[in-house]
Amino acid sequence: MAPIGELLARGRSISIELWPPRTPEAGRRLSESLPRLYELRPTFASITYGAAGSTRERTHELVVEIHNQGRTEAMAHLSCLSHTRAELESILVSYHQAGIENVLALMGDPPLHSNGELSQGELRHAIDLVELAKQTAPFCVAVAAHPEGHPASPDLESDRRYLAEKLAVADFAITQFFFDVDDYVKLVEDLADLGITKPVIPGIMPITNVRTVAKMAELSGAAIPPDVVDRIDRVADDPESVRAVGIEIATELCDTLESLGVPGFHFYTMNQVSATVAVCENLDLVPRSA
Repeated sequence: MAPIGELLARGRSISIELWPPRTPEAGRRLSESLPRLYELRPTFASITYGAAGSTRERTHELVVEIHNQGRTEAMAHLSCLSHTRAELESILVSYHQAGIENVLALMGDPPLHSNGELSQGELRHAIDLVELAKQTAPFCVAVAAHPEGHPASPDLESDRRYLAEKLAVADFAITQFFFDVDDYVKLVEDLADLGITKPVIPGIMPITNVRTVAKMAELSGAAIPPDVVDRIDRVADDPESVRAVGIEIATELCDTLESLGVPGFHFYTMNQVSATVAVCENLDLVPRSA
């Protein structure tokens, strides 16, 4: 195995995002799903951290489990919110000691029902966490990118400038999910104008549930184009049809991105394995199921 940055230099990647399971039953389902995901030969699996570090221990456990299985590189999400610098350094040291070489450095979001009572944390920006990770151990560090701009940014120009500052230190970026290729193209072009040419992996979310994707789009600031809304609305009363159309939309998006020579695809699986596998099958990136 090797740090993700080195693996990306070898060619197009496939990567997946997973959530730490919240219940024993969810843990069992995820364990049963991992062998099928491994058939995608993913370059890496990233594990979410939870709002304000709410899944700290479970994230660590799943990252180490995937690392120890040796089937793909594991990347730990880590966020600044509600943590002291010493706490973050301690977490980074524990990952390094466990053999983890990859971290996704995030500012982080508060829980949906925090009522603003959480502390900001000692590190005020994701760039501070990127620098801390690099100072703590020889981590490969990724950062998040928002093709349409982060919802908290005052404007797109400043958002791009902040991202360029992070990528001047970090190794690569992963975008929030999006549905308009032009938004991704503009992001990459804007970064190039700022002197940044490091890999920016497009984030793909196959729509499998109307309410879930709408909520996540609201939180992330990602717009859902009218044509996508129309295609989903036509079948909104039939969950299986929603899933089929969502897979179709994601496949079309990846086809277009592939023609542009993107460095890879990062799939937001929502721990729903079958939709991601179906998209990869459509793209001839994995042997089809029997």
